[in-house]
Amino acid sequence: GFKMNFKRPFYYEIPNENGIMQFYKILYNADFTEIIPTENAPEITQSDIDELLDNFDNIELWKEKFPPNSYTFKGFVISNIFNVTDDQSISNIKTALIGEEKRQNKGFMKDFHDIFRSLLGLKDIKVGFSIYNEEDDKFERVYGTGMTSFLLNDLESKPCTNVLCSASYNTLLKDKNFYSVSDVDKYYDLTQGKAPQYKTLKDQNIKSAILAPIANDKGLLGILEIVSEQPKLLNSINANKLNDVMPFIVKSVERSKSEEKNLIEAIIQRECTSIHPSVRWRFEKEARQFIKDQLNGKEPTFNKIGFENIYPLYGQIDIKGSSEARNFATSQDLTIQLNEIKSIVEKATQIENLPIYEQFLFEINRFLKHLKLHFQVDSEQQINSFITHEIDPVLQHLIAIEPLKEHVQNYFNSIDKKVGILYHHRKNYDDTIALINKEMAALLDKKQKDAQAMYPHYFERFKTDGVEHNMYIGESITKEESFNPIYLFNLRLWQLQVMVEMENAFYLMQSNFPVSLDVASMILVFNQPLSISFRMDEKQFDVDGTYNARYEIVKKRVDKAFIKGTTERVTQKGKITIVYSQKQDEAEYIRYIKFLQSKKYLDDDMEIVELEDLQAVTGLKALRVSVLYQKGNNNKEFYTYDDLMKEIKS
Repeated sequence: GFKMNFKRPFYYEIPNENGIMQFYKILYNADFTEIIPTENAPEITQSDIDELLDNFDNIELWKEKFPPNSYTFKGFVISNIFNVTDDQSISNIKTALIGEEKRQNKGFMKDFHDIFRSLLGLKDIKVGFSIYNEEDDKFERVYGTGMTSFLLNDLESKPCTNVLCSASYNTLLKDKNFYSVSDVDKYYDLTQGKAPQYKTLKDQNIKSAILAPIANDKGLLGILEIVSEQPKLLNSINANKLNDVMPFIVKSVERSKSEEKNLIEAIIQRECTSIHPSVRWRFEKEARQFIKDQLNGKEPTFNKIGFENIYPLYGQIDIKGSSEARNFATSQDLTIQLNEIKSIVEKATQIENLPIYEQFLFEINRFLKHLKLHFQVDSEQQINSFITHEIDPVLQHLIAIEPLKEHVQNYFNSIDKKVGILYHHRKNYDDTIALINKEMAALLDKKQKDAQAMYPHYFERFKTDGVEHNMYIGESITKEESFNPIYLFNLRLWQLQVMVEMENAFYLMQSNFPVSLDVASMILVFNQPLSISFRMDEKQFDVDGTYNARYEIVKKRVDKAFIKGTTERVTQKGKITIVYSQKQDEAEYIRYIKFLQSKKYLDDDMEIVELEDLQAVTGLKALRVSVLYQKGNNNKEFYTYDDLMKEIKS
């Protein structure tokens, strides 16, 4: 005959009388049986055996080869049943902890509760976690679906000394031993409610608990919390059953912490030092080489990453007069604050005729006069220093005087708690700048997706007093050999059109800003290809070479340049300014302007102006043309800047 051994145990899940799942392993011994073929049994050939070997799951085939009632079984079978709940629970914990996306899995915590109920043989228990933040010596909640912490209750985090008494703190954090409480109410009464862990547990109607430190050689990682609403159900004896599962929980938390660290690093990189998708391939190539060198025993270095023969594009939508607007807002706030202080000190003089009050009034009046006549850069610092070091201590004295108490209290209520100053007009200004930057950057980012779909290129933007952006396009960036100058011309036209759209978007939302501000838009054209390289220390690309550095100089200074022979700035509100140096650039952009004029994006008042010489840069010119504004996205009426201002103010 053909011998085949496929003996294996069978496992059964059977709930006990309390509804707790128990796991059983059953072994069958059929050594004392005989299998005798009847006269109806078909002959089994080698061909039949070969066919059956490849069709274990084909029931119909097996019934064909071994028809029902064709064999007789004689003898007896011995079965052995073992309770393997502990072993199976440990295995289930390992399996559950290995799973991905545990925090997003809605069923994870329910399954985890059931596993611990089986392991401990207890139905009335709940499981929670808290993570230990060593840097701040705090316990923190684990984020995720169904995750809870009974030590923190409803709080997100809490200092360890406010969560544990000194004894439990030492047991868990220093000795890394289990801390069990068999009767919460008893120990709450013994400590008169002063031990924080007993109070927190009692507030949640918890009667017994086991706190198990999740710790490795480096220290505490977190706390496993098992609690019950029945006293004495959890205790120091059954706590020892956790010894078999804690190593797996430790490994899982270590892995989670590592994954979280990587995620945080990824977020920081994405938000702060992002590697643009267009050049990521180059960084990945270098990183792979780094790993390869490391594995081969070489001294790995991250080589310089650069791109040659690429064309730069630069644009900005700048908030006009932002410095003057901030100075005006600061002057208004300081004037209000000083007048309020002056009023209090004058009343104080009537109550206590002290010469020092007169000296304060002299200083206040001097500052008020200074603010009215000429606000300077250091004015804010001088006045804030005067208020902080000389006035505030006096006000703390005056608030105790009954006739002045309400007045002084009202003054302190008007001071912003975060910045410690009267922050009204300045807040409106800061909020306006932040809102402008947010909206303009969001629009630019949205439009950039369309531009990348046309042809991949490097893009970065910055928020200052407005939004500026750099783009680089060329063969070396795109990886594949597909670059053609048509993509450069297309990107330039796209940039001009988007700048016009940003102007429109700004003025349509201008009435929503706390402070009325204007913007001026500018594009810088640089027709020569250049090279850029990534500076690891600053996490950004810079241009290479002395000649290429001229481009950076122009970028930083050109928006403040004057038209030659005048005191008029080249950038103006309501206009798009295109700065260039080559005649061919002029001809190219005139074509774009005429095209956008036909689309009613731009007015018919295009002009060409010469710029005053900048340091080390001469011969710059600019095309200027007014933007036509629309009332709304679907409105076909077009406005000049002056028309729009009249409309907004009406």
